[in-house]
Amino acid sequence: MRLLRVSLAPRPTRKVIILGGGPNRIGQGIEFDYCCVHAAFALREMGIQSIMVNSNPETVSTDYDTSDTLYFEPVTLEDVLNIVDRERPEGVIVQFGGQTPLNLAMGLAKAGVPILGTPAEAVDAAEDRDKFRRLLDELGLRQTPSGSAMTLEDARATARSVGYPCLVRPSYVLGGRAMEIVYDDEQLKRFAQAAFDVSPGFPVLIDKFLEDAIEVDVDVVGDGGTFVVGGILEHIEEAGVHSGDSAMVLPPHTLSDELLEEIRAASLTLGRALRVVGLMNIQFAIKDDAVYVLEVNPRASRTVPFVSKAIGVPLAKLATRAMLGVSLQDQRFTAEVTPPYLAVKESVFPFSRFAGVDILLGPEMKSTGEVMGLDEDFGLAFVKSQVAAGQRLPRQGQVFISVKNRDKRAVVLLARELAELGFDLVATQGTAKALQRHGVPTRPVNKIHEGRPNVLDLLTDGQIHLVINTPSGRLPRADEIQIRSAATLLGIPCITTVAGAQASVNGIAAMLKRRLGVKSLQRHHEALHAA
Repeated sequence: MRLLRVSLAPRPTRKVIILGGGPNRIGQGIEFDYCCVHAAFALREMGIQSIMVNSNPETVSTDYDTSDTLYFEPVTLEDVLNIVDRERPEGVIVQFGGQTPLNLAMGLAKAGVPILGTPAEAVDAAEDRDKFRRLLDELGLRQTPSGSAMTLEDARATARSVGYPCLVRPSYVLGGRAMEIVYDDEQLKRFAQAAFDVSPGFPVLIDKFLEDAIEVDVDVVGDGGTFVVGGILEHIEEAGVHSGDSAMVLPPHTLSDELLEEIRAASLTLGRALRVVGLMNIQFAIKDDAVYVLEVNPRASRTVPFVSKAIGVPLAKLATRAMLGVSLQDQRFTAEVTPPYLAVKESVFPFSRFAGVDILLGPEMKSTGEVMGLDEDFGLAFVKSQVAAGQRLPRQGQVFISVKNRDKRAVVLLARELAELGFDLVATQGTAKALQRHGVPTRPVNKIHEGRPNVLDLLTDGQIHLVINTPSGRLPRADEIQIRSAATLLGIPCITTVAGAQASVNGIAAMLKRRLGVKSLQRHHEALHAA
C-alpha cells in the first residue's frame, strides 16, 4: 500500500484525533476504552475538539456524546490517514487504545502525522526486541536471556541458547495470543509454528521463563521531563499468567522496601530513557530477590482504570494534558500516591458458559472483565474481590485438594490452616498421603477413573465447597479438566495455583474473624486525602 503523505495546514479550531482499540475481543480490553473516553473528556475541558476513531458499537467511546466527532471506521493505517487528511488535526493520540493503534505509530509518523505523546522512535525502541535489549544493557537493568527467530530452526537454536523453560510468543498480537511456555524441543516445534502462523512475516520472540517468580506491574505517567509512578501492582499468581488475567494487589503486600525502591528506580530510569509523554507500563519479575525487566509498553495498560480508581487520580486525563503540553507540575501530580488501604483486582472469566473448557490460566489472556475489592485488611479485600467476581469463598464445609508433586510441600501448610479453621479435607491418594504424613487429617477419595464414589460424585452431590487443584503438567490429564470444569459449572470456587490458594485461605481466615464491611470508593478517597 502506498503511504499517503499528509499536508497539515493550520486550522482555527484545535483538533486532536484519538485512536480507539477497534472491535472488542478477548485481549483487547474495555480498560483501553476507559482511557480513550477520559482523553476525550480531558480535551473537552481544555477547549480542544476531540475526534474519536473506533469501530465498536458496544463501547462508551462510540457514544454520541463522548467526543465531538466520531468516525466509526476500522483502526487501520489507510483509514486513519484518510481521516487525518480530512480533519487536519494538530496531532493523533495512539497510546490509549491498546496495541492496535500503537502498531500504527511508525506508519503515521512516516506519513508526516504528528504523534502526540511519546515519540514514535521511542515507541519503536520499546516494541523492537533487539533495540529494547540493547537499551536495557545501556541502562544497566537486569533482563532475562532472550532472542528472536524467523524459522523453526532458528527458534530451536534460540530456545536452546536461552534455556528451557522459555516463553514463545508472536510479534504484535493482542492479549498474549498464541503465547506459550514450552519445556522441550517437541513443544517448541508445535507452539513456535502456531506463533509464526499468527504473525506471518514477523519474528517469533523467545524469552527465558522464570519459574516461581513474582510478577509486578508498574504504571508511570510522564511529561517528558517529570516522571511519576502511578501505581505498583503485585500479582497474586506467580509469573506465567497473563497480566490481564492475574489477580493483583496495590500497594504490594509481600515485597520488601528495598525491592520496591529498586522497581521504582528502574521504572523512572526507563521513563527518562524513552522520553515518555503520557503513560507507560512496565512488567517486572522478581526471582531470588533479583529484579528483572520483562517488558515495557509505551502506552496505557489494562491496569490504568484500576490504579486510577484505587489512588483517586485520573491518570489518563493527566497523561492527555501532558501530551498537549501541560506539565505534571502544573497539574500538581509530582509524587506517587500510596493508599492506606489495599485494593485487590480480580478478573472475571466466561468459563461457566462453556461446559468442558479447562479453566487453567496461562500466558494467553482469557478474562472478559475485572472487579475491585477494597479494605484495610488484605484478606477481606481479597474476599470482596472474589464476591464481586462471582466466586463466594466458603466459611465452612469440605475442601477437595489435589496438587502436582512440586506443590505438595507448599499445600501442607494451607491444608493445616484450613483444618484449624474447621474445614474437613478430602484429597486424591497421593495428596492425601502427603498431608497425612504431616499430621493433617485427610480423607482419601477416588480419582474419576479409579471407580465410584469419586471426586466428581462428591462435587455433584454438593459435598465439596472449595476445590484446590493445580495442574499435573503442561498437558493436564482428562480427570483434572473434568474436575475443574464441573466445579465451575456447579458454582464451586476452584483454585488452580498455590499462590491463589494462599490468598483464598487468608481471605477465609479474615472473614471468620470479622464481618465484611461496606465503604464507598468516595469514602476511601477521603481517607486517602486525609492521610
